[in-house]
Amino acid sequence: MSMLSIVVPIKDECENLTRLHECVREAMLGHGDWELVIVDDGSSDGSFALLERIAEGDARVKVVRLRRNYGQAAAMQAGIDAATGDVIATMDGDLQNDPADLPMMLAKLSEGYDVVLGERLKRQDSMLIRKVPSRMANWLIRKVTGLPFRDFGCTLRVMRREVAESMRIYGEMHRFIPVLAQQQGARMTQVPTRHHPRLAGKSKYNLSRTGRVFLDLITIKFLSSYLTRPMHFLGGLGLMVIAMGFLTLGAVIAMKLGWDHSMTRNPLLLLCVLLTLVGIQLISTGLIGEVLARTYFESQDKRPYAVRERLNPGGSERARTETRNEVARVS
Repeated sequence: MSMLSIVVPIKDECENLTRLHECVREAMLGHGDWELVIVDDGSSDGSFALLERIAEGDARVKVVRLRRNYGQAAAMQAGIDAATGDVIATMDGDLQNDPADLPMMLAKLSEGYDVVLGERLKRQDSMLIRKVPSRMANWLIRKVTGLPFRDFGCTLRVMRREVAESMRIYGEMHRFIPVLAQQQGARMTQVPTRHHPRLAGKSKYNLSRTGRVFLDLITIKFLSSYLTRPMHFLGGLGLMVIAMGFLTLGAVIAMKLGWDHSMTRNPLLLLCVLLTLVGIQLISTGLIGEVLARTYFESQDKRPYAVRERLNPGGSERARTETRNEVARVS
């Protein structure tokens, strides 16, 4: 049975930590090796002192304390970096996710998937503050990325280590983990999971995060589709804008010839110049992006692909060796 690491980023969850530890232990009774990696993201309510006591009593609890509050994405990345399991699960520390769903998700993972996502079917949250913005964001993410999943915000996930290690979670990209996994060619599915109301502590969510989802979505779409070919995106936009500039110039000339309208006093002439300059800037930015993309990949020896598995690695060399041995025997 694979070693499981359960990564839980927390901030000011002192009232939930003891119960969280108990629930994870109960859920893992039938599982072999496991560890609970709790990342304290700059708590100020005594959470770390309680985590020290929990870790002293249970060697399977690993605690990572960050110097300050870096945000959920950074805390989750720190937990993944500290995890040692072959399979990595993530969940929130407010006990709204249920650790009892993990065995079911692990069984689903064993069917050949690389990532199993949770879907909160009966979500126990405020309709106006949480549910409505979440449904809008999920709909938008589905349309932009093409992924069919209904709930991208559920933190309860299980993934193979190689997939988790291949991702780098910056900013607030933790909600786009399915999209990052898609970039690696991961086989994913989503299963219904339980969701409980928050009984203690305060939620860190507010409506200001909704607008940032849209900005992050633009970033993740660009990175997933145009990271290796930024000229196709920016250059395409530039050509389209320049074409609009020439159409505007044609309208200016037509107005001059047909209605004897002054070209210099026609505001469309200024629009033509503006569109042409913007188009040239977009194409220039695309060229710079191409240079940066090549620098990014080549300076760090990165590859624009991910290999799932190899058959007969070094087979050509082995074949040449066998051929030489056969020739030697004949001689």
